[in-house]
Amino acid sequence: MPLYFLLAAALVAVDQVVKYLVRAGIPLHTAVDFLPGLDLTYVQNTGAAFSLFSQHTWLLTLLSGVVSVVLVICLGKRVLPHWSGMLALALLLGGAVGNFIDRLLFGFVTDMFATTFVNFAVFNVADVGVVLGGVLLCLHLIVFFGREGKKEPDKEETP
Repeated sequence: MPLYFLLAAALVAVDQVVKYLVRAGIPLHTAVDFLPGLDLTYVQNTGAAFSLFSQHTWLLTLLSGVVSVVLVICLGKRVLPHWSGMLALALLLGGAVGNFIDRLLFGFVTDMFATTFVNFAVFNVADVGVVLGGVLLCLHLIVFFGREGKKEPDKEETP
């Protein structure tokens, strides 16, 4: 279990370091070539995904905090005992905490990855954690729905 908390903490650390480097080294709304198809562009997002609810940063901050606490409890209680469920929760936790820190300290989330091959929202490391965690959680639930917590009957007990 500590491994999953360490993974979440590592995701938060990488997210915060990258965000700091972007804020310190790239002027706001400036694009810098990074990788083919991906630029670094410093954007301040006061909303959620795709800048939704941008006028309600306080609500998003509160929601991020509550979700983070719930995820800590779920990880601690091993609500999803299979490794894939725990990994999904750890990725979600790291992403939620990474963006929560930004909202709490700055009133916005620092975004920096801008795709150049398709018009898409600018995103950050924490967002990648949330998306990967969400996809993994969906796959986990599809595969294990109804199976976790059930004990297979012993051959001797079956009439």
